[in-house]
Amino acid sequence: MNIHEYQGKDILRKYGVNVPNGYVAYTVDEAVEAAKKLGSDVTVVKAQIHAGGRGKAGGVKIAKNLNDVRTYANEILGKTLVTHQTGPEGKEVKRLLIEEGCDIKKEYYVGVVLDRATSRVVMMASEEGGTEIEEVAAATPEKIFKEVIDPVVGLSGYQARRLAFNINIPDELIGKAVKFMTSLYNAFVDKDCSIAEINPLVTTGDGEVLALDSKLNFDDNALFRQKDVVDLRDLDEEDEKEIEASKYDLSYIPLDGNIGCMVNGAGLAMSTMDIIKHYGGDPANFLDVGGGATAEKVTAAFKIILSDAHVKGIFVNIFGGIMKCDVIAEGVVEATKQVGLEIPLVVRLEGTNVSKGKQILEESGLNITSANSMADGAEKIVSMVK
Repeated sequence: MNIHEYQGKDILRKYGVNVPNGYVAYTVDEAVEAAKKLGSDVTVVKAQIHAGGRGKAGGVKIAKNLNDVRTYANEILGKTLVTHQTGPEGKEVKRLLIEEGCDIKKEYYVGVVLDRATSRVVMMASEEGGTEIEEVAAATPEKIFKEVIDPVVGLSGYQARRLAFNINIPDELIGKAVKFMTSLYNAFVDKDCSIAEINPLVTTGDGEVLALDSKLNFDDNALFRQKDVVDLRDLDEEDEKEIEASKYDLSYIPLDGNIGCMVNGAGLAMSTMDIIKHYGGDPANFLDVGGGATAEKVTAAFKIILSDAHVKGIFVNIFGGIMKCDVIAEGVVEATKQVGLEIPLVVRLEGTNVSKGKQILEESGLNITSANSMADGAEKIVSMVK
């Protein structure tokens, strides 16, 4: 789950991370009032969308007076920003962060992520702040420094100091940088983040270490214990189909193809998409119904797949362990009847109660094509769609 920059900064502020003062604004008048409250010589007007690259797309402006704030707020609010993370369709700006400016001396990067190779949390830092960390990794990987953190001990003082020294934080600000990194790590762990990225972290003319920008993402599987984070969810920033899928505990990601996929298990879902590609087709989605799908969930999954106008055929690929094939078959039949399915449907069932499941499909009288294997099913649906 993603949140906006201003929401991330509110969380970080509570953990002692130093961030600029600012207010969210939904209208031009609110933006001007926020700037008045800040009373700073320079005010930053920042678009709030769930995507990076806002500055390059014209979503970040520096205002030197209230007239500038009004002009920039009017210009940005309602604008569709197209960045490298939004795709060509872009995202409409519906809220702004009005923030005090600061005297930037140097920009740095600090991020906290989970390293799956070591199963440990890692803090990364670089003196190449303000640049996409992927670009730094590709061009100058030697400028990225990492500290692998023991989950029992947490981020040690010496690790934070070593990072600060390695990225050339001024000696007189090492202590503040260590406090900043420790607070950032604590927020990452306590709030069940999947990433906490500060880019740029800046040192200022008045001797502060400050998070000029923030990006916090959260582990969806831990949201049950982070109710305050769930309350920050902005549904306007999410795909409607993904929102609907979350209501039924379905894992759904839209793709660019025309063959809808409904599978149980993430690994099998990935393999299904691969084999569709192998036979010359293009998957329209990743959809994992999970191990405990009911007929209701299967019906919901069908409706979500069909809400994509690009879908020209559906491939259901189920390997029943905990999942029973007869339950899936009943769901497929019910869903087909409810939605009045008119496009090709190929179903491959294997595992628990498979014979009963196939019998249900055969006796349904519906236009459902059975497959004997994953390869057979993929080949059939690709051929039928073409």
